[in-house]
Amino acid sequence: MTHRECYHYLKPSINQDGDLILGGFFPLYYPETETEKVQISFLHRPQYKTVVSWWLWKSYQYVLPFRFAIQEINKDPQLLPNLTLGFKFFNAFASEQYTLLSLVYWLAGMNLAFPNYSCHEQGRHVAIIAGITSALSIEFGTLLELYKTPQLTYGPFDPMLNDKDQFPSLYQMATSDSSLGHGMISLLLHFGWMWVALFVSDDMKGEQFLQYFEAEMLKKSICVAFTVKLPVTKKLYGDSDLTFMSSIRASSANVHILYGDVRGLISVDISVRSFLTMGKVWILTSKWDLVMSETNHMLHSLHGGFSFSPHKEEIPGLQHFVKMANPSHYPEDFYFSKLWLFHLDCSLAGSFCGRIGTCSRNTSLEFLPGHIDLLTISDSSYLVYNAVYTVAHVLHKMLLEKVEMGSPGEAAQPMILPWQTPRSVCSQSCGPGFRKMSQEGRPICCYTCVLCPEREIANQTDAKQCMQCSDDEYPNQERSHCLPKLVTFLAFEESLGMALACMALCFSVLTAAVLWVFVKHRDTPIVKANNRTLSYILLITLLLCFLCSLLFVGRPNTATCLLQQIAFGLVFTVALSTVLAKTITVILAFKVTKPGRTMRRLLVSGIYNSVIPICSLIQLALCGIWLGTYPPFIELDTHSELDHIILVCNKGSATAFYCVLGYLGSLALASFTVAFLARNLPDTFNEAKFLTFSMLVFCSVWVTFLPVYHSTKGKVMVAVEVFSILASSAGLLGCIFFPKCYVILIRPEKNTLKGLKKKASSKGF
Repeated sequence: MTHRECYHYLKPSINQDGDLILGGFFPLYYPETETEKVQISFLHRPQYKTVVSWWLWKSYQYVLPFRFAIQEINKDPQLLPNLTLGFKFFNAFASEQYTLLSLVYWLAGMNLAFPNYSCHEQGRHVAIIAGITSALSIEFGTLLELYKTPQLTYGPFDPMLNDKDQFPSLYQMATSDSSLGHGMISLLLHFGWMWVALFVSDDMKGEQFLQYFEAEMLKKSICVAFTVKLPVTKKLYGDSDLTFMSSIRASSANVHILYGDVRGLISVDISVRSFLTMGKVWILTSKWDLVMSETNHMLHSLHGGFSFSPHKEEIPGLQHFVKMANPSHYPEDFYFSKLWLFHLDCSLAGSFCGRIGTCSRNTSLEFLPGHIDLLTISDSSYLVYNAVYTVAHVLHKMLLEKVEMGSPGEAAQPMILPWQTPRSVCSQSCGPGFRKMSQEGRPICCYTCVLCPEREIANQTDAKQCMQCSDDEYPNQERSHCLPKLVTFLAFEESLGMALACMALCFSVLTAAVLWVFVKHRDTPIVKANNRTLSYILLITLLLCFLCSLLFVGRPNTATCLLQQIAFGLVFTVALSTVLAKTITVILAFKVTKPGRTMRRLLVSGIYNSVIPICSLIQLALCGIWLGTYPPFIELDTHSELDHIILVCNKGSATAFYCVLGYLGSLALASFTVAFLARNLPDTFNEAKFLTFSMLVFCSVWVTFLPVYHSTKGKVMVAVEVFSILASSAGLLGCIFFPKCYVILIRPEKNTLKGLKKKASSKGF
């Protein structure tokens, strides 16, 4: 074998046998074809030998994770037990002559390309991992769909490849780069770059990005200096229009954004080698590492730039695997041997033809030149690794299903066919969770599949109608069958119920403490002012208000449902009527100083004490009518939440409920009005200002409550009512009693007749 043959003539594939075979297609080199000089005859086909014109050594970064993942899977006793995963990997790239050549080798199962012929065992060749570019994925997919062979692509995400009508067996490992445009916009705004040039590939993907990006730039007041659409080529260096380079140098835009298919960006690489573009900032997509592998001068020509890359996890053990790998481990892999020889300039004994310097013990791939860094995990390398594991997990699931459906002995046979005995249908079957919908103007056997509505299911294939789940059931996520709903309520054990109960208990303790302070200091002027008996009544009532909120938390029953609204209505009526009585007391106390006997008689007679029983009797009558006609009852709310039945108390008569609430509102409004009118009376013994503010808080809480209450359902509605009870009660407690407690406990010198008279005289009363 000549020196040229030793380094350049290649086999079609690298193989490792196994029970199941996975195909890998990676861009490893650009070939030239030499036709052997034989006598031309129609009885013989021309003989070809592949000669390398350009090595893509950095692309071996895809082969290493491919090998590593398969090695890990074969060592895992849980994944594909009793089966081994083998592989064949080929050189492949989108070109005008060689795109499908390696794929035909794979389909034929031999080292000769015979279209429509296969000599490999059916069922062993399960899937291929390919598609560094969309062009390659599309052309591979067109042929592979004839055989129903799955293709997993590790190239950049392309919406075109998501067309399941055209490519039903093609799966993209990369996720949509919808956030890429947002990230680029954020970078531009961060540096204040408002004048930029755009370079996008002249294809559908580039056009979609351009439309979205220009619209987003317009929103942020970023302007486009000029736009260049890059021609997509399948040649290594084809003819390209370089006229835009003069625009780059002449333009005042110093920021250039590059986006598009990798092969479409070759034009820019050619251009930046031929033209000087110093001082320009380039913002690149993550897939530029593929162009770098083909043109090592690329980064230097661009003089640096920003590259966006999606988040990826580390691959445990891969770096150690790469460092330890050497040609003696993989003697069948001539690509690896040539990579080792060309860039490490030494050989292991017997690894290469000819005699070359022997490698030292510590020689490894970590000593490769910087532009062929195989230790750093690129985006596509990460996707190749995930693709291998994806195939393995799918095969594992298929084997489990086979065990469940047949005998365990059948599962040991690696007969996993990637296609189905042929179908001739206008439309694919609609699976469970979908119903058929006829297409206007088309035959009845041509239809589309429509997902069942939120509360309906279809539990059979090609269902004509979706069925509604019963009230005590809900559809699963796939909407293929109904699941029983769980009964729930605002429980003490859950965080919301516990928080409300703790608030109620804390306020109850606080109210009891204030009552104790008032009783202890009952003979001081500030407690005696405005009738201390009314203060005691109000504090006891507020304590009951806080405690009655606990009736709303916990599992509802008939007793709690009846007590909730009745207790709420009565205790709040007593509280508000007490506030009204205290306000009337303030007015009478200051009116009595004026000439005349009427006010004095009213004050002495204690007419204000009759306010509480009169107001409470009216509310008691309303509650009695409510209980006698349409009382509250337990209800199962099956509609508020999809997957739960909520146990709640139905108000019964909505009219009665709003009459009780309206009556409370009338008392609150009356108390607020009277207190507001008395706010300017001398304030030595006057608490009208505090009463005014407390009623303002009370009214604000309940005015806010009504719209919020009506816009919620289930447990949240109950929680809103409990919170409103606590907030309004706390408003009364804080606004009326906290100022007095402050004087009693913190400023006792003001809680004397002398102190009060001094305060009055200082204000001119």
